[in-house]
Amino acid sequence: MECSTWRSVSIIILFTILSFVGSGYSQQAERYSFLNQAAEAPITSYYDYIIIGGGTAGCPLAATLSHNYKVLLLERGDSPYSNKNVSNLMNFPDTLADTSPTSAAQRFVSEDGVINSRARVLGGGSCLNAGFYTRASPNYVREAGWDGRLANESYEWVEKVVVFEPTMPKWQTALRNGLLEVGITPFNGFTYDHEFGTKIGGTIFDGDGNRHTAADLLEYANPEGLNVLLHARVSRILFKIEGRVRPKAYGVIFWDQYGKRHKAYLNQGADNEIIVSAGALGSPQLLMMSGVGPRDQLEALNISVVLDQQMVGQGMSDNPMNAIFVPSPNPVATTLIQVVGITKFGCFIEGASGSNFIISGSNFTGGTPGRNFGMFSPQTGQLATVPPKERTPEAIARAVEAMNSLEESHFQGGFILEKIRGPISTGFLKLKNRNIDDNPSVTFNYFKEPIDLERCVRGIQTIERIIKSPGFSNFTYSDLQMGTLLNISTRFPVNTLPRSSEDTRSPEQYCRDTVMTIWHYHGGCQVGQVVDLDYKVFGTDALRVVDGSTFRFSPGTNPQATVMMLGRYMGVRIQNERLARQRAARET
Repeated sequence: MECSTWRSVSIIILFTILSFVGSGYSQQAERYSFLNQAAEAPITSYYDYIIIGGGTAGCPLAATLSHNYKVLLLERGDSPYSNKNVSNLMNFPDTLADTSPTSAAQRFVSEDGVINSRARVLGGGSCLNAGFYTRASPNYVREAGWDGRLANESYEWVEKVVVFEPTMPKWQTALRNGLLEVGITPFNGFTYDHEFGTKIGGTIFDGDGNRHTAADLLEYANPEGLNVLLHARVSRILFKIEGRVRPKAYGVIFWDQYGKRHKAYLNQGADNEIIVSAGALGSPQLLMMSGVGPRDQLEALNISVVLDQQMVGQGMSDNPMNAIFVPSPNPVATTLIQVVGITKFGCFIEGASGSNFIISGSNFTGGTPGRNFGMFSPQTGQLATVPPKERTPEAIARAVEAMNSLEESHFQGGFILEKIRGPISTGFLKLKNRNIDDNPSVTFNYFKEPIDLERCVRGIQTIERIIKSPGFSNFTYSDLQMGTLLNISTRFPVNTLPRSSEDTRSPEQYCRDTVMTIWHYHGGCQVGQVVDLDYKVFGTDALRVVDGSTFRFSPGTNPQATVMMLGRYMGVRIQNERLARQRAARET
């Protein structure tokens, strides 16, 4: 809870004072005078804009609109500033491994069998990810119908607060050299831009390893115009229907952490709106829970149909990722994603390294403590040694037990991964029940389209060439030491390269069996299907969706930069267009 003495201090003074704080991150819990618990909210309140979801898009959107309007931002999770697992690079795996009801990451398993996570914290997915920051390509911006100049200005607005240039350790430098040696050229140096070849991207981890998230973009907010409520679980959007051709959103129902119901309404005014920014799972789920979705699904759950919208929940995609563990004969520093190879055949090649051992009490593994090897540990659900449908809690527990039995030398190395661009394959989302706290059912249909499978095969082949390249030779065993490598790979509970003498699977089957998520899922409220180019929900008034659920393809190599940009971009557009209408009205 923030101190009352902060309440009258302007945001500019706050930013100046806090910029001198050494550690920075832990002190930011007191930064925002507008950060409150949902239980403290009145039973009924009124705002010009109600934004549902304080995530990667919702925070910059709220910060922007707060300068001219009264804004309510509703976040179902807690603050990231009091969460040590969120705050530092070294603790990165702990949040993903934590399956408790209060974790910042809510685990879900797709119908495909791949274990995944969704954010439940102010700042959204930027609090959970591996930190890589890179923009979408100019072609992506054009196809999305965005104004290029405003998009660039919005990216820059984000980058001033949360993005840094990484320091390149030897393992990442070797990966860069290997990428170039196998032909993923040219070398584009350090850049946020998306260009073919190999580059060093930005990171949201500062030089001390502290994470900076979309929540930090609330620095830009007008504290007099914004109220952020934590632990505010929105269960339904309210619509006016009688006497109207189109249903109009006018309020929301939300619940605080003690189970008390609250209502927030829009103030009188033709331009006031409710904006859903609850993420690729949360946004279509909430629309359906509110009566906007496929009639047959809603009626089956006794949800009153406000608008029969068959495309809500359709077009769900998750970029398939396959990662290879590469044991190293030499010590390796702990790093997350810093280098990327952007190929012309439709794959992105990245890597993470280091033997970062963490004692984890993951509920998903029955509370068994164990070593947690970064983003690819069994505790985080990233188990690729068995096919997706076999990744049961029991299989996870066996993998953790196997990991605990190994000496630390077995963990010395890193992962090289390939992620499919796009992807082309799509699936769908359905409600399981009427409980907004439960995950919906989602099917991603990994590798349904042959082109995605072809790209995976080429990506794995490229990783194998990188491992054998001279530039990467200091961090891989030579052919003369292959016995050591094989001994590690037969016992280590993560994925290694297929061995022709022992692995009779086709390359295609290998991709299917070892597929994992890289948490870049999107779709469900796509532009042109559920929302228009202004992100307004077709067939309704005063309702928009602004987040990754509107994407057809994942932007760039990693989407967080573009999701944050979109929040700022749409905030500026909404604000400018509204002010222009008001000026025009005065002139007439």
